[in-house]
Amino acid sequence: MDRVNGIENHIAGVTGKVSSVYVPPFQLTQGQAPPIAANGGLSYMALDRDGDAGTAAATEAALRLIAQGQGQAVIDMIENAPPGPIQTKWGIGFRTQAECLEYIQANNIKVPAGGVALPLRYTIYEQPSYSIVPSNKLWRDPARAADAKALRKEEQEIGRRSLYFPQVLRDARRMEEYYPGLSPTSPQCMDKLGVALAHCESKCRNFYDAAEVEHVFYLEIEKLLLEFFPGATDALVYNHDVFDKDYQGDRTEDQDNKNPGVNANYAYLVHNDLNDNSGRIRCRELLTKNLRNFGREQHYTEEQADAKMSRRFMSINLAKPMEAVRQNPFVLCAWPSFADQPYITNYRIYDDRVGETTRFTYRPNHEWYWFPQQKPTEVSMLKCYDSVTDGSVSRWSFHSACIDPTAPADAPCRKNVVVRSFVFF
Repeated sequence: MDRVNGIENHIAGVTGKVSSVYVPPFQLTQGQAPPIAANGGLSYMALDRDGDAGTAAATEAALRLIAQGQGQAVIDMIENAPPGPIQTKWGIGFRTQAECLEYIQANNIKVPAGGVALPLRYTIYEQPSYSIVPSNKLWRDPARAADAKALRKEEQEIGRRSLYFPQVLRDARRMEEYYPGLSPTSPQCMDKLGVALAHCESKCRNFYDAAEVEHVFYLEIEKLLLEFFPGATDALVYNHDVFDKDYQGDRTEDQDNKNPGVNANYAYLVHNDLNDNSGRIRCRELLTKNLRNFGREQHYTEEQADAKMSRRFMSINLAKPMEAVRQNPFVLCAWPSFADQPYITNYRIYDDRVGETTRFTYRPNHEWYWFPQQKPTEVSMLKCYDSVTDGSVSRWSFHSACIDPTAPADAPCRKNVVVRSFVFF
């Protein structure tokens, strides 16, 4: 408790001196181990220098971590290990998806009806990590060419500190077989597991048209969320991504015109988009600054935002296929199976903020779900953040993309749209 009190006192001191930067209160979910994070879990927003929101401190920390060489040591361990499986403290891991799949098949790993056993990719690097986002001015500063080179190499090598581990995916539509009385289409499922399923027959005809997605689909999802969660008073969809590896059109991202582009890559690494700090920071900056908001404009005062965020609020990601998913499914892990596990913080450094995402190491009892051949009317829902910290509800889930080994060799890739939202009570 001394460490927690020290962090809280530090935050109080910083926020007393720096009124222009929002520093989230320190949070720790009841029963969960402290995160693997810099500054004892303190947000970099508390290390503000003249209004930079802690970005300079985070960049310096990134360069120090690279210089220490711990990340390279993990890569060297993987590359220098004998051929075949690698024994880790969490279990047997594999360098490639194919090796892991061969292990699964050789050991005849059993799966429930509608389920599948397959490789999932987890980090084995138990240190905070840092990413400098593409828009950061550092990349365009000739005086920082050496730093940019080191940071670019670090970004490229994050995936080399991961291994594939065998996991069993359950069919989420059969949720009541695992939790009697718990429907996957209920808010109770979201509260307990951090995952759920909704139904949507969208009138959006072109999900590659960012303007149409904003004006049609965002409103449909906000209506869906208000109907799905009893007691919800407001829902804000604030951005989206489109995934389609085979798309032949223009993929260009244009943040100024609320266009996310079209992603050719799927996120094959177990992760979550938010955490204790970034869940509150992202909400606050949307409400008070309308920062990087693709949806309805928000113009809350700091006092109004405080009042809104003093009640329960959640961040929910929703994924809707454009056609039935036959390959590269989106898979979700249920909260109770990792509720006591510390997350590993990844810091995303912008020019005006430091975001935080999370990664997790492997555990054989992680409870994974998927929706086999998810239909265009089925919307998978995952919780990225919940402001309730007493352990009575799920705080978040984590997720990944994967390769379905049971799909035909010529199965098309997943084509879907993912929207991010906040729900307020």
